[in-house]
Amino acid sequence: MMQDAEMKELPASVSSSTSPSTSPSTLQHLKEIVSLIEAGAYAREVRRVFRAIRLTMALRRRLKASVIFSFLNFALPPGSDVHTKLSSFIPKEDDCEMEIDSASPAAAKLPLPAEIEIFCYLIVLIFLIDQKKYDEAVACASASIARLKNLNRRTVDVLASRLYSYYSLSYQLTGNLAEIRGNLLALHRTATLRRDELGQETLLNLLLFNYLHYNLYDQAEKLRSKAPRFEAHSNQQFCRYLFYLGKIRTIQLEYTDAKESLLQAARKAPTAARGFRVQCNKWAIIVRLLLGEIPERTVFTQKGMEIALRPYFELTNAVRIGDLERFKTVAEKFSCTFSSDRTNNLIVRLRHNVIRTGIHNISLSYSRISLADVAKKLRLNSENPIADAENIVTKAIRDGAIDATVDHANGWMVSKETGDIYSTNEPQIALNSRIAFCLNMHNDAVRALRFPSNSQKEKESAEKRRERRQQEKELAKNIAEGDDDDFLTDPM
Repeated sequence: MMQDAEMKELPASVSSSTSPSTSPSTLQHLKEIVSLIEAGAYAREVRRVFRAIRLTMALRRRLKASVIFSFLNFALPPGSDVHTKLSSFIPKEDDCEMEIDSASPAAAKLPLPAEIEIFCYLIVLIFLIDQKKYDEAVACASASIARLKNLNRRTVDVLASRLYSYYSLSYQLTGNLAEIRGNLLALHRTATLRRDELGQETLLNLLLFNYLHYNLYDQAEKLRSKAPRFEAHSNQQFCRYLFYLGKIRTIQLEYTDAKESLLQAARKAPTAARGFRVQCNKWAIIVRLLLGEIPERTVFTQKGMEIALRPYFELTNAVRIGDLERFKTVAEKFSCTFSSDRTNNLIVRLRHNVIRTGIHNISLSYSRISLADVAKKLRLNSENPIADAENIVTKAIRDGAIDATVDHANGWMVSKETGDIYSTNEPQIALNSRIAFCLNMHNDAVRALRFPSNSQKEKESAEKRRERRQQEKELAKNIAEGDDDDFLTDPM
């Protein structure tokens, strides 16, 4: 399965123009980012490092080999181990003219902050992945992770969370994702001990993706259930977590919880993360169909998703009308799409829903119909379609899908007449459920109210007590002086 789409926030400070930029301007932006990281490292302000990451993601498409070389010469001491190691990963281009910077490098300031070194690893790793040099990216990612294990700084944690993602991506692109599962578990354990909550979020999602990539749903659920719980710090990681949770719940047949998680992930995801939102909607559509619901047409007409969701739109139409033959045709027509989305197994489960819908439509249309005609309308292509139709109808009656009986002697399905629903307990049950929902919402709202602390209550009560006593004294004084006659006079 393809890696989830990157969900990025493009800052306004970097031009979003599609025209190519010159190398000096890109290098100058990188220098400003290094200065921002350096200031955040010395002041221990994580927000500056976050801003530097956003600026870096905006420059991603403008990185070139010559720019990377010049940047490494500026940010790192020439001849140092990290400089030599990172420079070896950059391809040598004879026709590229590297910019010679006469300014003093940031690395000349001693000591060199570890954040700048990690940022250099991140820049080189991003460049190698974009250039599709996956073997070099694996080597660079492994070296960066080995360096991270010796660092325990909160400002480094922000950069580390990005490195973890590209570390997993580089191994995924080379087809060796299973090799790093042990390292990811060890990193997650270290992040937990260091109370690095952002790293825990990122590593947990990477581990869940690693397990789901190899269909290890039981291991993924065990890890998820035992992982530490805390308030989400990154909306992107929280959306990914909800998506993986929805997939796990779907495989475990917990469709209601899966639907809630998948729809919440699609709503919370940024608008720019179109690929991620498409995946969420695909799984949510399948889950809703398995629940017996028919998604609204607006789900399939979302901007930029019409083509991607077209196979699922046709699948929904086949389920809605209960046409088994059309369902098989759609499943065969888009089998490659469903295989790439890994929804083939879920679509196989939908066959029962299609038959159930067809039986329901037949029971509403006919008060009595032969089982042979039922098999013909359902298009059951088997050796003994009448026996299969009888089994299907009997199961639908037992499950409560239709209100009918089977006349085995004559081979008929006899539908019962629709009675007055208001003579049953169903309206009362529906009313009770709505009342319970409103009461629960009211109770949740009351519990969410914030009240002042006890000390503040005592302070306010004391002040009110003094004001009341002052007002009583003034009123008593006025009464004694006879100034309150107007208040005591009857206006009539």
